[in-house]
Amino acid sequence: MEHLDLAPVRKAQGVIRLPGSKSISNRTLLLAALAQGETLIHDLLISDDVERMLDALTTLGVTWRRDEDVYRITGVNGPFPNKRADLFLGNAGTAFRPLTAALALCGGHYRLSGVPRMHERPIGDLVDALRQVGAVIAYLQNEGFPPLEISPASLVENNVVRVRGDVSSQFLTGLLMALPLTGRPMTIDVIGELISKPYVEITLNLMERFGVQVARDGWCGFTLAAQSAYQDHRDARAGEPGRQHHRRPLRGRRRRVPHQYEPRLA
Repeated sequence: MEHLDLAPVRKAQGVIRLPGSKSISNRTLLLAALAQGETLIHDLLISDDVERMLDALTTLGVTWRRDEDVYRITGVNGPFPNKRADLFLGNAGTAFRPLTAALALCGGHYRLSGVPRMHERPIGDLVDALRQVGAVIAYLQNEGFPPLEISPASLVENNVVRVRGDVSSQFLTGLLMALPLTGRPMTIDVIGELISKPYVEITLNLMERFGVQVARDGWCGFTLAAQSAYQDHRDARAGEPGRQHHRRPLRGRRRRVPHQYEPRLA
């Protein structure tokens, strides 16, 4: 059969089960790993990015298991227990950027690498921001790009981190999720216009669900209280119906999307 003709219809109704999102899946996995207690994650996206994150968490000492469609993550309650690791993260930017930020504050020795394409994706703005609080990160090939070598940080008396807003929102996301590991009150100042605000909004809402509240000055500044710590989230979901804009909506009276995740302002 070379083609299939589908006759037009006046209406359609039913249930659409959207796949998980790698943006939410890897954020949720990392927060669950850093939290205290066990988190149950539903609707996790099965993708290379998520597989690379799960592999990395295992190497770093995080225990998890899959029960059918539910992933049970046992958090380590702070920095990762394994202090030496060589992580290959493929082309998974949603794993590489936040793990760089978290591992920079975990007091260990780590090497992060990926496929050649990953080594062409800039990470210098995130590294520069982390160095402002005392992170020790070296470039193993080209300045400003992976692969990276991370050594234990020497935290400095600096409670303000500045990062550009016109670069990847994953840099700001990585900082937001990692800075509670310092145990200090921290403020992130965004320089210039912040792009990809919905993705930062997703990060803030997920952090709140895991027990860490971020005070905001619009999109220009974000402040974390001292001793902020993640707590388990018993029923987390990794779906992202916000991606529906890629699809033509069904025309008809009734449409239902189960397990909606509604990003909202903290």
